[in-house]
Amino acid sequence: MSRPTLYGYWRSTAAYRVRIALNLKSIDYDSQAVHLVRKGGEQHGVAYQALNPQGLVPALVVDGQVLTQSMAIIEYLEETCPRPPLLPSRPLERARVRALAAVIACDVHPLNNLRVLDYLSSQAAVADDAKTKWYAHWIAEGFTALEAMLARDAATGDFCHGDAPGLADIVLVAQMYNARRFDCDVEPYPTLRRIDAACRALDAFDAARPEKQEDAV
Repeated sequence: MSRPTLYGYWRSTAAYRVRIALNLKSIDYDSQAVHLVRKGGEQHGVAYQALNPQGLVPALVVDGQVLTQSMAIIEYLEETCPRPPLLPSRPLERARVRALAAVIACDVHPLNNLRVLDYLSSQAAVADDAKTKWYAHWIAEGFTALEAMLARDAATGDFCHGDAPGLADIVLVAQMYNARRFDCDVEPYPTLRRIDAACRALDAFDAARPEKQEDAV
């Protein structure tokens, strides 16, 4: 693999996931900021649309190929750079980890990402307080389920699965950041808070923090 270039935005949850994965795999990469707010959003510009017609971040350019969608990018990194693993070796365990990650990546995040929030404001004329309630509702729905899934399962260790960070932890940490950013109450989720703290104490997670990115403003 040649040195990849990650197109992202410091506050993007999905880009945050990929930064963590790259760091855990010790893959050096170049960063290219795509400002999602300035001038109507650089993701809508001709240059970025040529790279990713969906107009979303992240995009990872590797060996001349453009990879999109954070979960697909992380799976690619797992397949091409298998050490350290982000998924367990056994099929049932892999299915568990993928399901934990999907609670957030498939059921929470898509309802709360920037373009949905923008649509609620600009097209549906949803007031700011109602939009805040919308965000908090879907966080609570997902986090309540995830807390129960993790707390009751002996496979949960220091991290979501066992005692090493993996795919589910990557997704959790990025969403916990957003939950706190929008003042969502995370006190009801002691297992999520414990795992999040364990992850953020690691260098790979700490270096990926939004506030530490060059484009952070």
